[in-house]
Amino acid sequence: MSTEHEKIEIGGLSITGLPRRDWRVEEVAALFALPFNDLLYAAHWVHRGTFDANTVQVSTLLSIKTGRCPEDCAYCPQSIRFATGVAEHDLVPLEEVRSAASRARAAGATRFCMGAAYRGPKDKDLEPIIAMIKEVKALGMEACVTLGLLHDGQAERLAAAGLDFYNHNLDTSASYYRQIITTRTYADRLDTLSKVRAAGIKVCCGGIVGMGESRADRVDLLQTLATLEAHPESVPINDLVPVPGTPLADAEELDAFEFVRTIAVARILMPRSQVRLSAGRSAFSDELQALCFFAGANSIFYGDKLLTTDNPSCNDDAALFARLGLQPEPIHPSS
Repeated sequence: MSTEHEKIEIGGLSITGLPRRDWRVEEVAALFALPFNDLLYAAHWVHRGTFDANTVQVSTLLSIKTGRCPEDCAYCPQSIRFATGVAEHDLVPLEEVRSAASRARAAGATRFCMGAAYRGPKDKDLEPIIAMIKEVKALGMEACVTLGLLHDGQAERLAAAGLDFYNHNLDTSASYYRQIITTRTYADRLDTLSKVRAAGIKVCCGGIVGMGESRADRVDLLQTLATLEAHPESVPINDLVPVPGTPLADAEELDAFEFVRTIAVARILMPRSQVRLSAGRSAFSDELQALCFFAGANSIFYGDKLLTTDNPSCNDDAALFARLGLQPEPIHPSS
């Protein structure tokens, strides 16, 4: 089924399966305010028109450098400013990356993501990371890295190595951003995204909810993502994992239905993007995850850890997929 030349009318809104980059804040807020069943119907209609509704892209994430980050992101246990007891380590050996990527591929992952706790890498830092990217690509997997802010010329070097995706989240709305991070600006993040896009690398960019932000902030975040120069090919939606020692350790848990609404609105706004259930999923019930998949989430992380926080085991995910009739996206021959 294709929705590309069709539309549905719900709550006074005209919804199509065509990508738009002119979404107004008022329209996004109206989507959030729809009755829950209407919103889920619209999101699933859009999702089914673009993707196989029973296939989920699977990624695995490895922390290749952990801790001692100079930034003050209020949610992050890797900041040098907070006493969280995170186990710090420098850049891991190439062999460790090769082994982890091989295990991920055997478990069904098609994309291998590597995260390093930098404010931004120095040019010399890129050499071993480029070698890691090439190892992942040699296994027939997509390669993704998250390294922080990029300087001129660095995105081009990563692209030349064969990097498929660069992850750099906006985290929250521009207006709430200073409540979460003060050591880099929203403009800094947008600048790195522009560098990545100009180098021909696919963009992985989303945010974190449950950090004390309002619905209006969630509206603004998604509206910003949906009005970038091109929609991110991958949109991770993270639910805050409160970590003792961080400023957000006692943050109030976000209502589960509000999380599903966020997934559904992201799907409608960015119909061709992979919307990923990311951090926080280990606390989700199977029923909540099923709602998210119905609402348009079609990507997850496999593996017990996401950088430093827990994630459901591969066995748990395989059992859930079996119960729901879902299947992992196969590795594409061109990858």
